[in-house]
Amino acid sequence: VALGGGFARGIAHVGVLRALEQNEIPIDFIAGTSVGALIASAYASGTSLDDMAHQASLTRFRDFGRWTLSRMGMASNDRLQDFLQRLSTAKYFHQLRIPCAIVATDLLKGESVHFTDGEIGPALRASCAYPGLFLPVEYRNHFLVDGFLTEQVPAPAVREMGADLVISVHLEPGLLDSPPRNTIEVISRSFSIIQSIANQPWRAASDVLIEPDVHHILWDEFVKSPQLIAAGEFATLEAMPRIKSLLDRGPGRPDGGNGETFRASE
Repeated sequence: VALGGGFARGIAHVGVLRALEQNEIPIDFIAGTSVGALIASAYASGTSLDDMAHQASLTRFRDFGRWTLSRMGMASNDRLQDFLQRLSTAKYFHQLRIPCAIVATDLLKGESVHFTDGEIGPALRASCAYPGLFLPVEYRNHFLVDGFLTEQVPAPAVREMGADLVISVHLEPGLLDSPPRNTIEVISRSFSIIQSIANQPWRAASDVLIEPDVHHILWDEFVKSPQLIAAGEFATLEAMPRIKSLLDRGPGRPDGGNGETFRASE
């Protein structure tokens, strides 16, 4: 399963995972970009979806970052480590019960970096370091920012780990009719436009693409976690016949990638 980024919209991933669990769909590998990395690492550690849903209902932006004055960004996301510890007891990748990859972007090389070993915390902070908002993270000789720049949805990372069937979850809302409210929304919407017209190899690595209807929910509306979870669950249930059909066929990619997209709302 590949979980994409989307700030508060990432709470929809909890609903996606819940629907997969309820239908006994096995998850052998999981990867995440940005907030998807947070959900993926927590799930891989064994944190229950009920616990995640509860934490989501209490979450606010201040749980992730603190405002700072820096020429590299407006906020530090060092509080993310504390937030992760509330969700998971795992500190290292080898402690996870499911193989997990966290995706970040190396600004010096212009390519994605897949973290699958070592400490989870630094990789997670890097994956969530949204350019212009959070400070970049220097780690393992990389200068890292949010993974969405190179893998908006980390389907290639899941494929690289050995998955035969990749279920991708994409949460970008598209364009909104209302004007941006602040600098963060100007940056966010600008990147969304770039992503919408850019070549996106992650789509080719996906067998099933789930797109919950979260376009009406803003990047910081954590208070709408129940609606987000419901949207993720509903869209996944819409995709369930397709998922089960592909699982019944066994290993291999009968469609050669570019899987069917499921967009749904409750």
